[in-house]
Amino acid sequence: MKRLIIFTDLDGTLLDARTYSFEPAIPGLKLLREKDIPLIICSSKTRKEIEYYRERLDNHHPFISENGGGIFIPKDYFKSQISNLKSEENGKYQIIRLGARYSDLRKAIKELQDEGFNIKGFGDMTVEELADIANMSIDEARMAKDREFDEPFVFRGSETDTQRLLERIISKGFNYTQGRFFHVLGNNDKGKAVSLLIDLYRNNFGEITTIAVGDSPNDIPMLEKVDYPIIVQKPDGSYDSRIEIPNIIKADGIGPYGWSKVILKIISDSKSTV
Repeated sequence: MKRLIIFTDLDGTLLDARTYSFEPAIPGLKLLREKDIPLIICSSKTRKEIEYYRERLDNHHPFISENGGGIFIPKDYFKSQISNLKSEENGKYQIIRLGARYSDLRKAIKELQDEGFNIKGFGDMTVEELADIANMSIDEARMAKDREFDEPFVFRGSETDTQRLLERIISKGFNYTQGRFFHVLGNNDKGKAVSLLIDLYRNNFGEITTIAVGDSPNDIPMLEKVDYPIIVQKPDGSYDSRIEIPNIIKADGIGPYGWSKVILKIISDSKSTV
């Protein structure tokens, strides 16, 4: 089997959608550690949120924050870097920035509000409001508000209003995606960031087999870039019908339960067939 590289979403995938627990995924996580298989977190969460979970997971691999806005590579992780990529050193990471400036995203949110859209971004909420709406602790909400590349928001309106809102976001030169919340972002997505990391892994390790696990539409760009795209079930046992990829694999289980089950199956199959 070629060296496996696994990319994973967090909310609703590796983490339970309601409790944010990864305990059901421990059997799969344990096997990845035993086999020394890199697990790259690729989430809409912020750098600080991902660092919090990386510490709990004892994960020391690169990670991708805020829907592909930033790639964070631990220093000296790769022997060779991609020379034509602009990166910067910041503390313990080599950072590749792909996302828009957060101040520009906040400006777009304010303009949409002035245009009459009933929209509220994370930057408009107090820590207490965000903790309540997202079922987070105060500390988690504080980390979620410390954003760099992406602004999640809630919106109340009809389907027609929603379509008008999304068209206005595009007209302002930004993009949008949707996970648990709507997001306004720049010219970045999970797929672009995953592609760059895949190239880095190939440059350093040769031929690899890539896997990605997600659950929502914002995972589609990531899922489209790997050899084995996988989705887990939603809390009601369904799969998100908006994810339409020809070779998609549907894990048998909700969130981290399905995550662990499919990871164990893949690794136990020496031919990488699932």
